Amino acid sequence: MLLISYDIKDDKLRNAFSKMLQSNGAIRLQYSVYEVCHTKRFQDVLKMQIETIFKKEFSADDSVMIFDIDPEKTVKYGNAIHRDQDLLIF
Repeated sequence: MLLISYDIKDDKLRNAFSKMLQSNGAIRLQYSVYEVCHTKRFQDVLKMQIETIFKKEFSADDSVMIFDIDPEKTVKYGNAIHRDQDLLIF
């Protein structure tokens, strides 16, 4: 599991970054914090997109942090717990 947090000053770049994360299945936990629960290969592709498409656009005021988190050691409270439960629809 990856946790991606960002602080991007430019509105257009920030919106494009957020849309890219969402289109890749990232789940918004807070305004600028996303959770990515995919395979290692998928996570590597996502990191490569950030590196090749967005990195060159970031200014000195911007920051993007990617945390690799062990889901077995993650504790969630509140709304976050419900996302991890299986959903069965008939």
